[in-house]
Amino acid sequence: LIHNSIKNKNINFTIDIEKSIKENDIIFIAVGTPMNDDGSPNMKYIKKVSEDIGEYIDSHKIIITKSTIPAGTTFKVKNTIQKKIELRNKKISFDIANNPEFLKEGRALSDFMVPDRIIVGLENKSIKNIFKELYKPFSFNHEKLIFMDIRSSELTKYASNAMLATKISFINEMAIVAEKVGADINQIRKGIGSDSRIGYSFIYPSIGYGGSCFPKDIHAILNFSNENKYNPRILDAVNKVNQDQKKYFFIKIINKFLKNNKLEGKKFGVWGLSFKPGTDDMRESASIYIINQIIELGGEVKVYDPKAMDNAKEYYFKNLTNIKYCDDKYEVLHNSDALILITEWPEFRSPDFNLIKAKLNTPIIFDGRNQYDKNILSEMGIEYYQIGVST
Repeated sequence: LIHNSIKNKNINFTIDIEKSIKENDIIFIAVGTPMNDDGSPNMKYIKKVSEDIGEYIDSHKIIITKSTIPAGTTFKVKNTIQKKIELRNKKISFDIANNPEFLKEGRALSDFMVPDRIIVGLENKSIKNIFKELYKPFSFNHEKLIFMDIRSSELTKYASNAMLATKISFINEMAIVAEKVGADINQIRKGIGSDSRIGYSFIYPSIGYGGSCFPKDIHAILNFSNENKYNPRILDAVNKVNQDQKKYFFIKIINKFLKNNKLEGKKFGVWGLSFKPGTDDMRESASIYIINQIIELGGEVKVYDPKAMDNAKEYYFKNLTNIKYCDDKYEVLHNSDALILITEWPEFRSPDFNLIKAKLNTPIIFDGRNQYDKNILSEMGIEYYQIGVST
C-alpha cells in the first residue's frame, strides 16, 4: 500500500518538520505515549511536537491529537502551541481537535480502511464539515463519524480498552472459580456468550492480556484517576487479575514438575512468544514471564513463533541461556518433557497430536489458550492442562 501510494503521489515522507508544518492545513499528532515506571503515560514526545508546531506554524491550521492521551491533554497541546506563538510575537489562529485511533495489532490496516466508528472531539464545532470531508472515503456506506467534546473523546479511547480488558479479566477470574468448583469454563463461555448483551468477543479464557495498549492504558487510567482523587476499584482489580493469571497458569507446570524447588533436568517446548497472533509484538507477553520462570528454576526451553523469534533473540531473551530457537513447531517437541502453548497462532489450532505424543518424552500439554478438545486428548493418552478446567 505504501509503495503504491508513493507511486500515485498520495503520500510522501520528510524529516523537515518546519516544511511539513508550513505546507499542510491539517496536522495530526501521532507520537507514542509509552508508560513510565509509575504507570503514567510519558508525555515528552507530545510536548516536543507541540513546541515544534508552535515554533513553525505560520497560518491557520487544524491541530489534531491522535495519540492516546489523558483527558485534557489536547488543551495542554493548545496552550503549548499558543505560548510558542506568543514568544514569537505573532498572532496566528488555529483550531484543535482530538481523533483517537482504535486499531488492533495485526488488523490495523483493515481497521483503518473499514472502521467501526470515527470519534472526533471538537472545541470549535464549525470545523465539523472538514472532518466529514476528510473521512468521507472511510464513511461512505453509512455515517461513522461521532462528534463529541474533546475530553470525552480522549477518555473514550481509554474507556474502550478498559472495557475489553475488563471482559478478559472477568472470564479469567470465572475460569479460576470454575476450576475450583469442578466446572468447565469452555462450556460456561458458550452459555454466557450466547447472550446478545454479552457476546463472544474477549471472553476467551487465557493467560491474560498483553501488548502495548491494554496494560499501558489501564495503568494510565489508574494514574490520572488517582491524580484526580479517585481510585477506580474495578480497573484496579482488572489489572491485578491479569497480573496473577500468568502465575496461576505457571503453578500448573510447577505442580507437575517441580522437585526440591527446582526444574533442573526438565525441558519444555513452547509454542508462541508474541502477546497475540498476527504480530511480532512481545510487550507484556505471558511468554516472557513463563520462560524466565522456567529458566530461573533450572529448566530448559525450546521455542517457536511464526513472527516473534527475532524480537525474542535480540531483546527479550538476549541474555538467557538454556533457550533454543527452533525452525518449526514440531522441532520444539523433540526430547521435551511437555508442550506449553502460549499464543493461539492459527498453525497451532489443528496439530498432529500423534506426532506430538511421539516426540515428547512425556505426553503432556499445558494450553494457555484452551485450543483443544480435552476428550480427544484424553482418549489419545495425552495429559492435558487448560485454563478453568479441572484435570
